[in-house]
Order: sequence, then structure tokens, then C-alpha cells
Amino acid sequence: MATKGIKIITKNKRAYHDYLVMDKFEAGLVLKGTEVKTLRQGKGNLNDSYVNVDDDLEAWIHNFHIPSYEFGNINNHEERRKRKLLLAKKEIEKIHHAQKAKGLTVIPLALYFKGSYVKIEIALAKGKKLYDKRQDEAKKDVEKKLRQGRYE
Repeated sequence: MATKGIKIITKNKRAYHDYLVMDKFEAGLVLKGTEVKTLRQGKGNLNDSYVNVDDDLEAWIHNFHIPSYEFGNINNHEERRKRKLLLAKKEIEKIHHAQKAKGLTVIPLALYFKGSYVKIEIALAKGKKLYDKRQDEAKKDVEKKLRQGRYE
């Protein structure tokens, strides 16, 4: 995501640690004005959020925290409301099928501005077991030592 015109707001740092990421998608978000203003300040939290596709084939992100706009008034937004994702119909069908048939989870990876639009990168993912996490940690440790030239 190092293209021109992209400004990263927040990343889900635990995603690659807790999940094995399979397939990625880029989606738009339906937001209110105060939510966009808060995101322009660089605030927002993707931790503990997830995506669900309902039976009407609409994708929603749940538990995505956008703090209230500090200069807002009585019409400020709810901080943890569910927000609709904008995806192509084929992408939604693919995600829905993967959730139902394969038992995969859909998690957000990153939230960013692409031009003047707010975009979110979501991924089909499978939860890692504890031993998978340990193997990944050991592999990273070995690679780090090799780069530093300390491994024997």
C-alpha cells in the first residue's frame, strides 16, 4: 500500500499474529461526517473488530471504534456502531460462501485514505492455534539472528 495518495490511518497489529491471512479485499465504508473528521485526525481502532455478511448479502463491520469528534455537537456519532462496507456483489458472495462453508473469519487489516475516500482492507482469515503462533515466533527469531549474523 505504498502508492501515492494513500495515507494510513490505523492498522490491526494483532491480525497477522492471531490469524493466517488467506485472501484480501479493499472496501469502502459508509460513514458520517463527524466520523470522517475524527479519522482525518488519525484516530480509530480496528482491534477486536470483525466483518459479517448477513443473509441479504450486505457486509457490515462490527466493533470498529471511532472516538467521538471533539468539536462535534449533539449530533455526534455513536463510537462503536456497525458500519456498512461497500464491496462488489461477487466479492460479497465469495466472502459469504467462505464464512458459511469453510468457517473462515473476515478481519480488518488496515484503514486508510485513498485520495479523499476512506478505504478498509479486509481479509479472509483462519485462526491460528497456539502451536502455530509458537512456530511463527521461533521462525522470526531465527531469521532475525541470521540477519544479525549471530546464529550458529
